Amino acid sequence: MNEQINKIKKLFLVFLRIGAFTFGGGYAMIPLIHAEIVENKKWITDEEMVDMFAIAESTPGVIAVNTATFVGYKIAGFWGSFFATLGVVLPSFFIIILISLFYQQFSSLKIMGYIFSGIRAGVVILIISAAAKLFKVCKKDAFNFIIIIAVFLLSAFLDINAVYLLLGALIIGIVYNIYINKGEMQK
Repeated sequence: MNEQINKIKKLFLVFLRIGAFTFGGGYAMIPLIHAEIVENKKWITDEEMVDMFAIAESTPGVIAVNTATFVGYKIAGFWGSFFATLGVVLPSFFIIILISLFYQQFSSLKIMGYIFSGIRAGVVILIISAAAKLFKVCKKDAFNFIIIIAVFLLSAFLDINAVYLLLGALIIGIVYNIYINKGEMQK
């Protein structure tokens, strides 16, 4: 029982730290999530992380919340899931309340514009870093390169909703793998 409570406490504190020190949304959280749950705690593997992000991105909700829920459940069941999710959302909840209380006073300050400009630039770097880490564990074959390039071009130039791109990639991936596996089964 004590071991279970310690796991839950660790999950809560790790995801509280992730929620408190990551700005810029889910994609910007990926490097910190990876460092904490894959490299430091070794709760999941790189491959599980890629799969988890694919699932988290294709289901409703914020990627950080979906990730916390998944990892928490894997490590400590329902209560692990509950407290990991609570940990990742509490900082944002309190920050939004604080900002809403003082928004009028802060919005007119020139320094706030500078701060947000710097945060935006940092977030871009975090997203690029996350993409590079995820690419390292992605299978590098022609099929995956075609999907990566196609999804990038469609999202960048045609402004297609990410949900539709993910669903399209999912369907293409299923059809492709069924076709490949069917060919291997016939040999």
